[in-house]
Amino acid sequence: MTARMTNPATILPGMVKAVPHLLGAVETAGIPVVLRELIGLRISQINGCAACVYAHAANLRAEDESTDRLDTLPVWRESPFFTDAERAALALAESATRLADSPTDAVLDAVWDEAADHFDEKELAGLIVLIGTMNFFNRLNVTIKEPAGVTW
Repeated sequence: MTARMTNPATILPGMVKAVPHLLGAVETAGIPVVLRELIGLRISQINGCAACVYAHAANLRAEDESTDRLDTLPVWRESPFFTDAERAALALAESATRLADSPTDAVLDAVWDEAADHFDEKELAGLIVLIGTMNFFNRLNVTIKEPAGVTW
């Protein structure tokens, strides 16, 4: 499989400069690398982004993440391998990714309150920017059919 075109993030000069700033800002929020990668992987699974699923899974393996957690991430609610804070972050990520799935508030107060119980304002800001950025990249990659195995 080949992509429909070169990735727009590499074609537009402003994007090449913007991406490190976005991801760098998220890093300053103090969210652990493994949690950032779990969130990226889960969002990418939901959005069907093969390139990002591949990349986040590879990053998690490089962090020595357990196969139990990698294998059960799609069913994290029923898996005993995630902390309460990780569950809160994953719930927030799923809600903010599946915006159209809720007939009223896309991110319910209960989801927000649970995340706020585990993360301070700076960490919540980082989570929100991370979730938005991952969804943005997924939409680019899915649109151009970026294949798994591509690295940037």
